[in-house]
Amino acid sequence: MFDDLSEIDAADVVRCARTLLRRPFLRADGPDGELVALVHRHRFALQDLFAGLLGYRLVVERRFARLYKAGPGADDTRGVLGLSPRGYAYLALTLAVLTGVARQTLLSRLVSDIRAAAVEAGIAVVDDVADRRALTAALRHLVSLGVLHETEGTVDAGTEALITVDTDLLGQLLTGPVGEADSARRLVELAARPGPRGVEHAVRRKLVENPVVLYADLPPEQAEWLRRNQRKERALLETAFGLRAECRAEGVLTTDPEDYLSDLSFPGTSTVARIALLALPELLADEPRADGRHPVSRQALRERCARLVEDYPAAWSKQFTDDLERLVDEVLELLRRMGLAVAEQDGWVLNPAAHRWLPEPDGDPEREVVVAAPEVPSWSLFDEESA
Repeated sequence: MFDDLSEIDAADVVRCARTLLRRPFLRADGPDGELVALVHRHRFALQDLFAGLLGYRLVVERRFARLYKAGPGADDTRGVLGLSPRGYAYLALTLAVLTGVARQTLLSRLVSDIRAAAVEAGIAVVDDVADRRALTAALRHLVSLGVLHETEGTVDAGTEALITVDTDLLGQLLTGPVGEADSARRLVELAARPGPRGVEHAVRRKLVENPVVLYADLPPEQAEWLRRNQRKERALLETAFGLRAECRAEGVLTTDPEDYLSDLSFPGTSTVARIALLALPELLADEPRADGRHPVSRQALRERCARLVEDYPAAWSKQFTDDLERLVDEVLELLRRMGLAVAEQDGWVLNPAAHRWLPEPDGDPEREVVVAAPEVPSWSLFDEESA
């Protein structure tokens, strides 16, 4: 893959590839923007790398680079933090409206057009606080992407503002084949299609984009392919993207030693992250099912959270200790987004990968040191698969 590159150039290509995975819409005036010139220099090698390994298309211009990833399909764990479902609806409506406005527009005119488009699409518009926050979040996301510029005023000040539209970036934003879809559901399905190499691209995308890939969650043909190629894939992911893949009996866990590619950290320092971590030992204490997963009831998690809050009342954020139901919801959502918990019809289950983060608390929870447990039962993802 890097045979024609010097050692320095190969390292630069890997650095650029990692940056594009983390920021698929890379702009010279945005985060990590200093690498746009380096991406442009190695654009042909990067285009070959992404097309060959993942089936992704890469567009590189002088002032931006756009990596067209596949859509997540029905998986809703990889969305933009801070954007609610209504916020996503407003984001889609805003993009539709922006295709027909001038390069500069007033915020009031843009908002009016967005709400008119919502009515036309059959979406009820209620001008209340929650609705305004959802619309503002959508506009702020476009500002963060550089598609909208706040020329005068801001989009969330509640007053008039002059907005400039970057039409070049706007044209590069959408990845799904809108022209081929006859419904929203069909668009999601088409955007999540595997790459030209079918199973190979589909599985490798999962390994790169998700921290935990279990054989039980894959279609039979994908699970079989990964079992046959797991060790080759482990070496390839480290060479091309600097990722470490741990091959276990139940699946593959992928980590980034530098934590750069992770948009969600676990363990973490927040109240939710620490309580989720400290709740794991008790939740994983019972024998698992045949597939290695542990059934967990909401009530059991609630009782564990309540005890932690009661035992160490000064260690947690007051907004959660005053609302235990919200704390339980946030803990479950964090574990779900990390791929450690899955909702089922009759409750929740913890994936065997959760054993990897069993903590050993030492003293005050605020100063706890988290290390991996050295020994766990043989059915755990922590256990190396035999050759």
